[in-house]
Amino acid sequence: MSLSSRPLIGVIADVRPVDGQNFHMGQEKYLSALWQAAGVMPIVIPSFGDRLNLGELVDGLDGLLLTGCISNIEPWRYGGPSDPPSDPYDPARDETTLPLVEIALSRALPTLAVCRGFQELNVALGGTLLPRVHEVPGRLDHRAPYGRPLDEQYAPAHPVTITPGGKLARLYPNEPEIRVNSLHWQGIDRLAPRLAIEAKAPDGTIEAVSVIDAPGFVLGVQWHPEWQVMTNPVSVAIFGAFGEAAAARKRARG
Repeated sequence: MSLSSRPLIGVIADVRPVDGQNFHMGQEKYLSALWQAAGVMPIVIPSFGDRLNLGELVDGLDGLLLTGCISNIEPWRYGGPSDPPSDPYDPARDETTLPLVEIALSRALPTLAVCRGFQELNVALGGTLLPRVHEVPGRLDHRAPYGRPLDEQYAPAHPVTITPGGKLARLYPNEPEIRVNSLHWQGIDRLAPRLAIEAKAPDGTIEAVSVIDAPGFVLGVQWHPEWQVMTNPVSVAIFGAFGEAAAARKRARG
């Protein structure tokens, strides 16, 4: 596939300080998954907030990936409790992604949201989050075993039950339950009104969502399908469907 024939996917950057300077970053695992499993061209978009013309940005893209990240969404953005200042936040990304979600949906931009991006989708549409799922009685500890080798951190951690008849079920039929990795602190508390539940963990934590009134592909997952994407048939199905939706938009844009 030639470079020019690949749909263009915007990947919103994380902003992290390195040696006293801010860097706008995109992790290779997401970019590689887009290239390999979705057949698209990823472009890292700086988190410039209101300095970006988001409508113009959306019009120039064939799809949008909201990635996971070590940072959490600032609690004040969804009316949550104050957290210790040591928690990792990325206000520049929040300022970019939260308004971008609504514009992308209004223009039917194919969107895949992973982990932090999954949470951004919920907050942007009016939902709330639990800042620390592991501190809620009856919930599993959804955090990764940090400090361990990456293969252990991203290993399957628990099952999720797929909603029958939903969009995720149609992507991967005949499998009512799958096992997923788990590397998050935050999780959905109040589901946004426009979202439908596509999968849940055994403790009731929402693990996948879709947008009820979206005319095209919009899917959010709490786990990380980008990790070693080509070895997991569910991940291949998710990225493949995203790539097909982006290709259809590219053709429509001419």
